[in-house]
Amino acid sequence: MDRDEGYRLLAELQDEPSREAARATLDAVAPGFFDWIVTSLFGGTYQRPGLSLRDRQIANLAALTAMGGVDPQLAGHVRTSLRIGMTAEEIVEVFVHLAPYVGVPKALAGLRVATAALDGATS
Repeated sequence: MDRDEGYRLLAELQDEPSREAARATLDAVAPGFFDWIVTSLFGGTYQRPGLSLRDRQIANLAALTAMGGVDPQLAGHVRTSLRIGMTAEEIVEVFVHLAPYVGVPKALAGLRVATAALDGATS
């Protein structure tokens, strides 16, 4: 795991206000947890070869949609998908594609979150 690389990648994937809000929230209730997430996830898992950032984002959108109940994280990954170059059309198509695999209600819930995040990103 590479802590510095984790923070570099996180800066690429998320805007500063989002990063700082997450850090402040987590540090207030679980000091050190934010750093652990960044180091192990962005400095570890994301550093593995074999998947592009785009592929990882599609996997994240699918997993979070399948889980359900994680709207803030899903909205954040929709915004991250835009930051790495995915189009709104591609993001929406991920949710359409998921419907037969995760169920229409979960795909619709994901699409609702995505639509709000996309609307917020363009305003």
